Amino acid sequence: MRSTITARGQTVVPAQIRRRFDLTPAQRLEWVIEADCIRVIPVCEDPVQAFRGQGKGGATARLLDTRKQDRARE
Repeated sequence: MRSTITARGQTVVPAQIRRRFDLTPAQRLEWVIEADCIRVIPVCEDPVQAFRGQGKGGATARLLDTRKQDRARE
C-alpha cells in the first residue's frame, strides 16, 4: 500500500490499514525511526493498556526476589 505526502506534510492512512487496526479520526500516531526504516505506531488512549506487554515478564517474581535480598542484607 502506498500514500502520498502533501505539500503540508500530510498523508492518508489507507482504509485497509485503518480497518485492520481500528484507527479512528483524531487518533494519534507515533513515528519511530529505526536505522533506515520508519515505523508508525497507534498511540493507545489508555496509558495502562499502552504499556501492557512492554516488560520482560516476571516482574512480580523479580520484585519479590529483590526484596528478599534486601531483607537478608539488613
